[in-house]
Amino acid sequence: MSKGHIRDEWLLPTLETLLSKESVGVLRTAVQESYWESAVRRGFISDDEILTALASRFHMKIANLSLAAPQAREHVPESLARKYRIVPLTITDSALEIATADPHDLDCERTLAFATGRTVKMSLAAPTKIAERLDELYRPENVVSKILENVSANYDIQAIADVQSQEDMELGGEKASSERPIIRLVDHIFAEGITSRASDIHLEPEEGGVAVRYRIDGVLRQTMVLPRAAGIPLVSRIKIMSGLDIADRLRPQDGRARVAVNGVPIDLRVSTLPASQGEKVVVRILDTRATVLSLDGMGLRADELERIKRLLEMREGVILVTGPTGSGKTTTLYSALRQIQTRGVNIVTVEDPVEYRLQGVVQVQVHEKAGLTFATALRSILRQDPDVVLVGEVRDRETAATAVQASLTGHLVLTTLHTIDAASSITRLTDIGVESYKLAAALKGIVAQRLLRRVCPQCREVWMDPIPDRLRPWIPAGTPLFRAAGCDHCAKTGYRGRMAVVEVLVSNAEVERRISAGESVDRVADAAREGGMRSLWESGVSRVIGGDTTIEELLRVLEVPQEDPSRPAARPSSSPAGRKGGAREAPHANSRALEPSPVPASAVHDAAFELLDDLTPHAKARREHATVLLVEDEEPLRRVLRELLEREGFTVIEASDGVLALDEVDRGAPDIVVLDLNLPRLDGYGVLSHLRARQATSALPVIVLTAKGDEDSEVRVFEYGASDFLTKPFRPRALSARINALLGRARQVD
Repeated sequence: MSKGHIRDEWLLPTLETLLSKESVGVLRTAVQESYWESAVRRGFISDDEILTALASRFHMKIANLSLAAPQAREHVPESLARKYRIVPLTITDSALEIATADPHDLDCERTLAFATGRTVKMSLAAPTKIAERLDELYRPENVVSKILENVSANYDIQAIADVQSQEDMELGGEKASSERPIIRLVDHIFAEGITSRASDIHLEPEEGGVAVRYRIDGVLRQTMVLPRAAGIPLVSRIKIMSGLDIADRLRPQDGRARVAVNGVPIDLRVSTLPASQGEKVVVRILDTRATVLSLDGMGLRADELERIKRLLEMREGVILVTGPTGSGKTTTLYSALRQIQTRGVNIVTVEDPVEYRLQGVVQVQVHEKAGLTFATALRSILRQDPDVVLVGEVRDRETAATAVQASLTGHLVLTTLHTIDAASSITRLTDIGVESYKLAAALKGIVAQRLLRRVCPQCREVWMDPIPDRLRPWIPAGTPLFRAAGCDHCAKTGYRGRMAVVEVLVSNAEVERRISAGESVDRVADAAREGGMRSLWESGVSRVIGGDTTIEELLRVLEVPQEDPSRPAARPSSSPAGRKGGAREAPHANSRALEPSPVPASAVHDAAFELLDDLTPHAKARREHATVLLVEDEEPLRRVLRELLEREGFTVIEASDGVLALDEVDRGAPDIVVLDLNLPRLDGYGVLSHLRARQATSALPVIVLTAKGDEDSEVRVFEYGASDFLTKPFRPRALSARINALLGRARQVD
């Protein structure tokens, strides 16, 4: 190709000031159409560097291509825009502003001025960016096709019971060939959301395009931004799938769709909302595979689960589940119905909308336009001989009064409210007109809940920072905590999955009396605490202490209370179950500072045989059949110690490091622990900190084996909660005597 075909030869003087002579020589001799594109493609220079030099030389501004207005595009035909390689940006009654890579193209300026009847103003943009933006403006289907070309996942997705014909799928007046990429894009967005465990898909029109966001584990994550021109056909396709009116873009609409992803049917709930930049669409994914409709699978603590199950054993009364939108109220209610269903009862629900279809349960969908409201449906349901009634939400006085009356006539009524905690629900119901004496008689319990993300067990790290001052009243000093890190297993977020933290208010005589007397929320809450209720905050703190989540996640979801934690409810501790899996990291910073210097392996081996020179059984002044957890990383020493203890009649379980030790405590429930300080993964100080921070193991006897016998080491061991300690090497009678003494004291305490 000769130089005469180079369309931007005017650029060469500028490039000579920016590039080396060798690079310019390569550009002069190479076959090319554009110096600009060739220089960038070969890596000699970037688009931004050329634009900056040209803007300075010709005193022009650099264009923002994302601000191209639809009105300007309508005045400039696609043929002219592609011929002159320009992007129409804005247009007024007197001027048209365009973006170009060639400010010397006078023919372009004259032609556009004649075609539009306006003065043409130019700004600078890179030729490759102009070509991409032209596709977005005039051929959005090409852009969608390019997006799909980069999609490696292959999903088999189809609409179920889609009554529309293929002719009805024609979007925005385009032919079927241009419609196909949009259909594939919608399928890809849905399939990616479903396989990513998203609960919602958000399509949000913005100034620069249409943002696609997935809500995963309660947090929105942006995955892509589509060109604005693809927004209308994208929304139209979703409307067709969900049976909505594609011509009505000025009113909110709600619908449902059902798709099959890789042969698995998934229900979708679709909601549209007119916004300033276009229609916003939210798709709720109702995937029964990913939703645990079981109380046992909600991740509740044992005491919380037991209180909820006791409530569900009631035969009449009102049980409320409260919390903000997205806190898992519906899942909790459906799980409760599954629990109640085992009694062989007649269950009827009235919902708006029906989210999950439950086998063996009659579900009624509210239809406001037809006059089927919560209140009218509830009155009709009571004539159907129900044992249990679920009301999706109490929104008005009529629904609340009917629900309370139904509970007083022998029905168990489950329903939800939007309140911040359990006790506030009582005020909410009295505010909308329920008499306090009726509410006191009908109310059996309230479950307030939130959802916390679980810290990823694959990548969590030990929290090394000091505990914030405002959290110290609830989290004991030296408690081992964790923070989120991020790995492929959790999509680099540090969290995977969610669990419920709950506040369970169970009505008793005092709570009923205070509600009936119209006393304040605080007074009712105090009575509930005296009856064993723990607050949402206390439940959340127990999950932090138990290693299930992080301080950051706790503070994201819950506010730090202003009250004194020394109130009647006890400070939360972690349950043994919360420690399963254990930590794989080093101990807390405080324990690391106190870690003794490692003992050479040879010294440990020598000590193993020096300390055990007398294996003759002695008097068995110990509790029969006691279980000893032996935590020692040196296998020879551990084997000999095991033989000694078994000769003494003890049952011995072993662990070779601190993490395994915590697992064995949860699994084997030992009566006493013999703990070495020098352990891999989690040292003896870290194990002690975990044990003493947990209510179930706070009094477990622990004998520490240490290679240091100085006073400082002895003091530190006891500061961390050891019951006794032995300095290596030691004689076997010393160990067995200490074990028997500690077990004897523990038996006296019991």
